[in-house]
Amino acid sequence: MKRKKNNYVLGITAVILLAGLIALAVLLLKPGREKKDPKYIEPTQQAVQPTEQEIPTETQEVFSYSAEETEDTKGLPESVVSSHGILIDVGTGKILADKDAFKKMYPASMTKIFTVYVASKNITPEQLDDTVKISIDATDYSYRNDCSNTGYEVDEEVTVRDLFYGTILPSGADSAYSLACYVAGSHEAFVDMMNHELEEMGLSKTTHFTNCVGIYNEDHYSTAYDMAMILKAASDDEFLRQVLGEHIYTTTKTKEHPEGLTVSNWFLRRIEDKDTHGEVLCAKTGFVAQSGSCAASLAKDKNGEEYICVTGGSTSSWRCIYDHVDIYDAFLPKTTETTE
Repeated sequence: MKRKKNNYVLGITAVILLAGLIALAVLLLKPGREKKDPKYIEPTQQAVQPTEQEIPTETQEVFSYSAEETEDTKGLPESVVSSHGILIDVGTGKILADKDAFKKMYPASMTKIFTVYVASKNITPEQLDDTVKISIDATDYSYRNDCSNTGYEVDEEVTVRDLFYGTILPSGADSAYSLACYVAGSHEAFVDMMNHELEEMGLSKTTHFTNCVGIYNEDHYSTAYDMAMILKAASDDEFLRQVLGEHIYTTTKTKEHPEGLTVSNWFLRRIEDKDTHGEVLCAKTGFVAQSGSCAASLAKDKNGEEYICVTGGSTSSWRCIYDHVDIYDAFLPKTTETTE
């Protein structure tokens, strides 16, 4: 009798367990039950997420341009006396010709291309109309290092826009130094910004700056290739392309200069009537004894294609210009392409 009772209890228990399993199955099969917790990610679907520093912000610009040598890359024409040089077809990213383009050189005032580039990246367009008082530190820095200068006087109030043009056209150290201090608070802080930007561009292993002007220093160096990359980055900025391409500019009128100061980009003015099979759009020169005469230029051929040329180590400012003429003459197409 006791065994029958036990069998009865076991049977009831089994029925209850079976009913529970059926109920659970019904709940799992209800519509909408297959939806997963949105916070849950299957382990097999997890991806390595970039760190916060690696995630570009909406306004962050990433410089990704590069140029490469190919089996068709030539040497520079024999007439070119510059010890370093490179010519890049901007559209294709091909190096058409070079000469020690990846070897260390001193960029002199070509440095100022990067000065205006870093400055432009760290101000707003509205700030171009701000005024800056020229400090005695700026003028002393220029005169003490025997630099070219724009011609501002101490305490003269000039616009930030004029500092950009003054940095490039007359290669004014007073403008460059004042622009650096306006942007970063001090010349030293601005140089730190320059070298940080070189890291962002992937150029810090072969280029390093100790000042915003181009004054010679053993630790102030670059390569013809790197300077070409810097000119490419600067010329992609609409305002800087205008600055680097201006032949003559007159600064805003001030009490010290009621008519403004008229400054010129002599490289552009001297090369504009030479036959380059196109037009030189932008340029910046440089000179220190350790670098010789050097220049970086951007040209457009008759078909609208653009090229960047950088040279260093020429024997004079005029010879530097003719080096660019000879390079463009040798490699830019001499006729306009026509389509049928």
